[in-house]
Amino acid sequence: MPGAGKSTVATLLMENGFSIITMGDVIREEAKRQNLEMTDTNLGNLMLKLRKDLGPDAVAQLILKKMQRESSETSNIVIDGIRSISEVKVLENIGHVKLLAIHASTHTRYKHIKKRARSDVPLNINDFVNRDKRELTVGVSEAIALADEIVSNNNLTKDELKEKVFAITQRWIDKINNNENDD
Repeated sequence: MPGAGKSTVATLLMENGFSIITMGDVIREEAKRQNLEMTDTNLGNLMLKLRKDLGPDAVAQLILKKMQRESSETSNIVIDGIRSISEVKVLENIGHVKLLAIHASTHTRYKHIKKRARSDVPLNINDFVNRDKRELTVGVSEAIALADEIVSNNNLTKDELKEKVFAITQRWIDKINNNENDD
């Protein structure tokens, strides 16, 4: 969910050699292309419109195009902001996919969002709750429920979060590498 710590985790992994593609950035790029003001409402409506017009995996399809344009040199890529299992299925067509859900309470997430100070930050807790409801309509709860691992980020320091995430991702990478070596 918004503000749980996905971008923090992605940045920590980037510092460890991963590439990052942020789904929200793809939405912001499309909003810029359409000359939309970068507000929470506009970005949310655009996200919903893309999925309505192009299907539930629309943003993942945009991510694939972005990946082809930028051709990353690393094999380990973090996609920050998965919102549905449909998106995961699209990404599974190009490689191994592991889904890590970062969970935090509404209060914790709202506090994190306010610290960001981006133009699309909800004005108050009610707007934030409405944003959560919008996110739930696109399937994020199913993606969280079906995640390979979940990390609770309510009271963790960045170092504790980093330690947990690095342990999980290293286990995944080791398993993938061992399976490929067995072939």
